Amino acid sequence: MGATQVLQAVTGLPGRVRGAGPLLGASGLLAVVAAGWFAVNAVRPVGPPGLLWLPAPVSAVLLIAVLWRTSRFAALPPPIRRFWRHLAVVATLVGVGCTLQAVRVVRDPDAGGAQSSPAELLVNGAAVLVIVYALYRLPFARQSSGDLFRMVLDAGTVMLATAVFTWHFHTRGLTGVEGDRGALTVSLVVTALALVAVFALAKVLFSGYTFIDGTGLRLIGLAMIVGVMTPLLQRAWHADGRLNMVQVGMPAVFFLSAWAGERQRIAPPVPRRGAAHPPRRTFSVLPFLAVAAVDGLLVFVSWVQHEDQPVVVGAAVAVTALVALRQTTALRDNARLLARLDHGANHDGLTGLPNRVYFHTRLARVLTAPVPRPVAVALIDLDDFKEVNDTLGHEVGDQLLVAVAERLSTCVRAEDTVARLGGDEFVVVLDGTDPAVADLATGRMMEALRRPVLIDGHELPIRASIGIADGRTGDQASMLLRRADIAMYAAKKVPGTASVHYDDTMATVTTDHAHLGAELRAALQSEQLFLLYQPVVALDDGRVRGAEALVRWVHPVHGTLPPDAFLPQAERTGLIVPLSRWVLRTALRQMAAWRAEHGADAPGVLNVNVSARDLREPDFADGVKALLDEYGLAADQITLEITETMALEPGTSVDNLHRLRGYGVRVSLDDFGTGHSTLTLLHDCPIDEIKLDRAFTQAQVDGRVPVAAAVIHLAQALGLHAVAEGVETAEQAELLLSLGYVAAQGYYFARPMPAAEFGALLGGDARPALGPAEWQMSA
Repeated sequence: MGATQVLQAVTGLPGRVRGAGPLLGASGLLAVVAAGWFAVNAVRPVGPPGLLWLPAPVSAVLLIAVLWRTSRFAALPPPIRRFWRHLAVVATLVGVGCTLQAVRVVRDPDAGGAQSSPAELLVNGAAVLVIVYALYRLPFARQSSGDLFRMVLDAGTVMLATAVFTWHFHTRGLTGVEGDRGALTVSLVVTALALVAVFALAKVLFSGYTFIDGTGLRLIGLAMIVGVMTPLLQRAWHADGRLNMVQVGMPAVFFLSAWAGERQRIAPPVPRRGAAHPPRRTFSVLPFLAVAAVDGLLVFVSWVQHEDQPVVVGAAVAVTALVALRQTTALRDNARLLARLDHGANHDGLTGLPNRVYFHTRLARVLTAPVPRPVAVALIDLDDFKEVNDTLGHEVGDQLLVAVAERLSTCVRAEDTVARLGGDEFVVVLDGTDPAVADLATGRMMEALRRPVLIDGHELPIRASIGIADGRTGDQASMLLRRADIAMYAAKKVPGTASVHYDDTMATVTTDHAHLGAELRAALQSEQLFLLYQPVVALDDGRVRGAEALVRWVHPVHGTLPPDAFLPQAERTGLIVPLSRWVLRTALRQMAAWRAEHGADAPGVLNVNVSARDLREPDFADGVKALLDEYGLAADQITLEITETMALEPGTSVDNLHRLRGYGVRVSLDDFGTGHSTLTLLHDCPIDEIKLDRAFTQAQVDGRVPVAAAVIHLAQALGLHAVAEGVETAEQAELLLSLGYVAAQGYYFARPMPAAEFGALLGGDARPALGPAEWQMSA
C-alpha cells in the first residue's frame, strides 16, 4: 500500500485530495507519524531523540517539491506561478530553520527548543519577509476607498488578536529573562514580522482573489496559524527536553502547505471567464472569530487569576456575542438588499440581460486582465425594428426584443457576455476569442436570428446587422466599441442578416467622412454651396406652378457634389441645422426676388426640404416665421418637405409642425409610398401635400391598377394636394393626368437649374425647355 493509500485510511481525506499525488500522501503520512511518535514519547521515552526531529526536515523537502511543481504548471497564469515559486523559497527557508533547530537541540539537549539561535531567527525572519512579498505581488481587483478601509479594519482586528496571544504565551515570558535582552530584541523583531505576515494574509483573504485557488489560500492561512501557535504552546508544555511542539507542529504546517499547492494544481487554472461570480459576502466571520478568541483568553486569564471577575467578564463576552450576532444579521439583510439593487442597476429591466453599465464594466475587466488573450466585441442592431413598433405596437416590439435576447444568450459560451445597450441594439463580449472563433459565434447568432418570431399570431422575420471588432487585452474599450459600430454600419449594406469584421479601410472611410464634415463647416462660410431649382408644372398645360430648392456643393477637390454625398455627414455632425438655415434663407431670398421681378408670374409656392434634426430644434418654427417676415412672403407661399421615413418623435417635432401650420406654412410628405409609417404620419401629423415617389411614377403598366391611382384617390379623400415626382416620359405624364394628378416634376419637364435660368421660364406662356444642360445634376 502506497503512502497516499495509507494516508487515506488514516485520515479519510476528501476525494479531490486523494488523487492529488504521492508527494502529498507522503507529506500527510509523515504528519500522522510525527504526531503518533510524539504521543508515544510523551507517555514513555522511546528511541533516540533525533527521530522526533526527523519528520520536520523531510516534510520540508516534500513541500518544496510540491510547491516547485505547482509553480511550473503551465496552465496557471504567470502571477500565480510566481506566487507559488515564492512559497517554495519560503518552504526552503523554514526547512533550513527547522533543521538548524533540530541539530542544535540534539547536540545540546539541555538547551531545549524554546529559545532560538540567531541563525534560526534570521532564517525564519527572511521566510516571513518572503511570505509578505509573495502576498503583496498577488493581483487583485481595484477597490473603493470604503472597501479598503473595511479591509484594513478587519485585517487589523485579526492581527491584534494574534498579537495578544503572542504576547501572553510567548513574548511576556521573555521579558522576565534577565541578561538576555539580545534574544528578546530579535524575538520581538521576528514576532513583529509574523504579525505583518498575518496582516498581509488577512488582507488577501478579505480583498477577494480571482486566479489563486481560494481553498489553497485558506489552507495557507491555516498553516500560518498552526506555525504561530506551535511556539506559543511550547511555553505551556511541561515535559522533558526531548519533546518540543515543533516536532509535531511543523510537519502539520508543511502538510497543510503541500495540500494548498496540490489544490492549486488540480483546480481549474483560472475562473471561467465571463461566468457569473458568486456574490462575495460584504463581511467576513474571521474578525468575529478573532474577537471571540480574545474574549476566550480574557475569560481564561480572569478565571485563573481573579475569582471575583468571571461574572463581569462573562457578561462582557455575552454582550459582545449579542452585538456580533446583531451586526451579522443586519449585514446579511443588507447584503441581500444590495444584491437585489445591484442586479437592478446592472441589468436591463425588459430582457434581463446586462445593461450598458455592466457591459462597460465587463469589457474593461476583460481588457485589463493580467493574462494576455484575444478579445472580440460584436455589436448587433435590428434592422427595421421601428416598423414593428409603428405597425404592431410597442408591446409586440418588446416581446420581439425579449425573444432576440433569449436567442443571443443561447449562442454564446458561459464566459461570454450578452448585453443590451438600449433600444434594438445588443452587444456581445467574446472573451478569449480570435477572429475565426468570433466568426463561429456570429454564425450561430445569425442562424438563430434568421428564424421568424411568432408573437400574438404575427410571424415576424428578424434582420440584423452585426459588426465585429477584434482586439486584445490592453486595448481601449471605447476604441473597440467604435470599431464594432463602424463594422455594423458596413454590415447594413449587405442584404439580409450579415456580419462584418472591422478593418482599417473602414477607418479610412470614416476619417474621410470626418474630413468631409470639417470641410462642410468651412463651405458654409466660404460660399461653396449653391441652390438649384426644379420646376413643378401643371400636367394639363405644362406651365410652372412652383419650384423645389435643391442644394449643391462645389467642392474644391471633388467637384460639384449632390446632396446624398454630404447630407448624411451633416446629419451625423449636427451641421444639418446651420445648413438648413442657410438653404431656407437663400431660397426665401430668391423667392422674394422672383416675386418682385415677375409679380403674378412668379412661382406660386417654393418647396424646401427639412430634416428631422431641424424639427427637433425648439425655435425652428419661429425661425421660419421670422424669415418669412424678413422677406415679406406669405406663409402659404412656402412648403416644407419632410420624408415619410423620417423619425418624427412625439414632442418637439410634431409641435413644430403644428406651429408651422398655425402660421400658414404648408407641409409636404416627400417620397410617399416608400416607407412603412405613411398612414401613421397622415393621421398624427399636419400634412397638406403628398409627393408620389418616382418608383411608382415610373412603374411599368402591366394591366393591374397602378399604385399611383390608389395614392391619388387617398389624397382626394383626405383633401391633400398630390404631386408626382420623377416624370421622364410623355407617356408617364399622360397616365398621371388621366389618373387625376394636376402637378408633377421630373426630367421630362426640366432638370434642376440655377435661379437665373429658372427666372427665364417665368412670364407669359413660357414652358420649361426640355433637355438638361451638361452641368445640371439629378435631384
